[in-house]
Parts: sequence; structure tokens; C-alpha cells
Amino acid sequence: MMQFGLIGIGAGAAAALLFASVASGSFLSIILFYLAPLPVMIAGLGWSHWAALLAALTATLAVAVLFGGVSVVAFVAGITMPAWWLSYLAMLGRPVPAITNGAPEAGIEWYPPGRLVLWAALLGVLLVLVAIPNFGLDAASLRTHLSDALSSMLQVKTGAADAQAAARGKRLVEFMVAVVPPAAAVAATVTNVINLWLAGRVVKFSGRLARPWPDLPAMTFPPLAAAALAVALAVSFAGGMAGIVAGVVTAALVMAYGILGFAVLHAITRGQPSRAFLIGGIYASVLVFGWPVLTLSLLGLADTVFQLRARVARRRGTLV
Repeated sequence: MMQFGLIGIGAGAAAALLFASVASGSFLSIILFYLAPLPVMIAGLGWSHWAALLAALTATLAVAVLFGGVSVVAFVAGITMPAWWLSYLAMLGRPVPAITNGAPEAGIEWYPPGRLVLWAALLGVLLVLVAIPNFGLDAASLRTHLSDALSSMLQVKTGAADAQAAARGKRLVEFMVAVVPPAAAVAATVTNVINLWLAGRVVKFSGRLARPWPDLPAMTFPPLAAAALAVALAVSFAGGMAGIVAGVVTAALVMAYGILGFAVLHAITRGQPSRAFLIGGIYASVLVFGWPVLTLSLLGLADTVFQLRARVARRRGTLV
């Protein structure tokens, strides 16, 4: 129990320091800021969700003392709560009967990685929903206050002597007002997934990971996820606050299906001679350009509908 307490307090202090590092304004501090959930997740995966919860509480208290106000809400919604919840879910397992060599044997069914990815997307949406009331409770006030905040941050002056520069700045702000909410949900989704993966690798390397490492290329989403994406996409064209919220949900789910698309890509390219070059090129294109993830999202959706991985596996079985 003492060990859990020390681990929780230490992990919480580390998370708070990573979050506070962004105040320095350096490029490295941005990377450290996005790694803030990592210590909490390591505590949850390697020790227990109680250690992760203590880490979350310790980190929140430290941030409240250092910054206070809105920073605490953002820290809880964007870092400590998702880190604790995802690490808790990742270590959930239930006993199931299994048959080995014709004899019954007890086994454990662990929480599936596909559902963890969907939870990461849902938590990304929650972060944006928590942030929206700070700018307004209706679409008009949200756009106005967000536009003012972005104009101030980008130092855009509408009354500038250079009319063309002012017009370009205004167009940029209008574009960012439309893009920032869904982009924030996408960034939160990716941050949650990457930190959970990193935490799992660290804990596995240390030998403290109680569950076996999942076959990530085999992960799947429940069928209702595709239906939720379709509904959110349809509502996003409605306009108003409902359209904004639906756009945020759509962006997070598209990113989740992009991650599923990566899993499908890894599965269907197994055994291919140029696999490393192909996968490396696609990862690089997504990192540099971003938009190719939409193609991977379509690949993930196509696998959900047409069972592409199963078809490829059967085809390989007939060719062997």
C-alpha cells in the first residue's frame, strides 16, 4: 500500500511538472506538455488504478496551486481524468472458459484495444465540450469570442494600414474559428492513444504489465461506432451549436477510424516484401500533410463493412 502511495504521488508530481513546462514557451516544452498524461497512465498500468487515481489527484492539486482557475478544469478534463480512466479500462479483465487440448481451462478476456481507442476519442470530445462554455453557450457568441481570442493571439489587426494584410488575417481567423474545435478533439484523441501506447510499452518493458500485449492490427470497433459517425456527420451540417458539437464528434471519430485504418494496413500488408517501405511512407505522409489520415479512415470503415482483413487472411490461406 505504501508503494502504491509513493508511486501515485511521484507520478502526479511528474505529470504536473510536464504540464507546467509549457510555461517556458520552448519547442521541447510543447512535447513535454503532451506527455503529461504518461506518468499517470504508467502508474495505472503498472501498479493499479488506485495509484493512477492518487497520481491524478496529486497532479491536480499541484496545478491548482501553481496556476488555479481555468487551468485546473482543463488539466482534469484533458489530462488526469482521461489518463486515469483509460489506464483503468486497459487493465479490466473478466474470467472466461477456454478449451486447451480438449480440456477446459480458465482464461481472462481483457478490455479490447478498439474500445480503448473509441474511449480516447470520446474523452477528446469531452475536453472540447468542457472548453466551449468559456467562449459562449450559443454558436454566434462562441464564434465571436473565439475569433477575438484568436485575433489577439495571432495579433491580427482589422484596422491595419495594409488592407490586403488585414483581409488575409481576417480570413485566417475565420478559417481557424471553424477548424479549432474539431482539431482540438483530434489532437486530444491522438494524445490519449499515443500516451496509452507509450505507457503500455514502458510497463511491459519493466515486466509489470499484467495483461498480455494485444494484437493491435486485429483490433475492431463495435458496429454502432460507424452508425454514430454517420449520425454525427449528418447533424454537423445542421448549423448552430448542435452542428458545432456534431462536427467535433465527427472529427474525433474520423481520427479513431484513421487509427483503425492503420491497424488494417498493418494486418493486410503482413508478409509483403515492401511492407516496411509502404507503412513508413504512409506514416510519414500523415505526419507531414495530415490529410492522408482521411484515406486511412475510409480504410477502417471499409474493413468494418466488408471485413477486409478476414478476406485477405482467407485469400492468403488458399494461396498457401
